[in-house]
Amino acid sequence: MAKKKFNFRKNLFIKNRLVILNEDTFEEIFSFKLTLMNVFVTFTLGGIFLILITTFIIAFTPLREFIPGYSSSELKKNATELAIKSDSLETALKKNEAYIHGIQKVLRGELEYAKFNKDSILTETEEHSDVDMAASEEEIKLREEVAKTEKESDEKTRSKNKSDKK
Repeated sequence: MAKKKFNFRKNLFIKNRLVILNEDTFEEIFSFKLTLMNVFVTFTLGGIFLILITTFIIAFTPLREFIPGYSSSELKKNATELAIKSDSLETALKKNEAYIHGIQKVLRGELEYAKFNKDSILTETEEHSDVDMAASEEEIKLREEVAKTEKESDEKTRSKNKSDKK
């Protein structure tokens, strides 16, 4: 007996017929000419299409809120509002603590009443950044160049105005 070798590549392109018959009358209702490659490509494209549709439905509709890990848009909105409120409450608390601390100094006699000012206390609570505001050499040169060009343009407009008046 000779064993037949199964050649997968050849079988991919062999045409087969899929026939649907009426069992009682053996009447042919439907028939297809198919190859294994056509079936494979059709199911692959159908699966990709199904995955894409499902992904888009979940990503762009409120259905994503039912998936663990996604938060609702209302929850995000409430979280941002609460963050803003807590930040403003922190600054108000700092100002009030500085004000009360200043009043305590006055009551203890550590500070004269004439020197006590609410605005000076509020400026103490403001955070000052440690940024060097000194101008660099390049900035100084640029300022000098701009000043020179402004002087030259002013002189030109003055001389032009004088010549126009004559």
